[in-house]
Amino acid sequence: MTRGNQREKDRERAQARNAKGKQKDDGLTPEQRRERDAKALQEKMAKKAAQAAGGSNASGGGSKK
Repeated sequence: MTRGNQREKDRERAQARNAKGKQKDDGLTPEQRRERDAKALQEKMAKKAAQAAGGSNASGGGSKK
């Protein structure tokens, strides 16, 4: 019955991990968190767009005949 014991121990570990995760709080309201995430997403998209605009010209020359 080693397996049964292993499963029980894994369940205990999973519960302990979940309990720690639920206590983690950044002190933000859901609205503040949405604003923060939206701002981060916009910055990420702007950075990626700038990289694509500048990077597409520099990477050329991939096909040879």
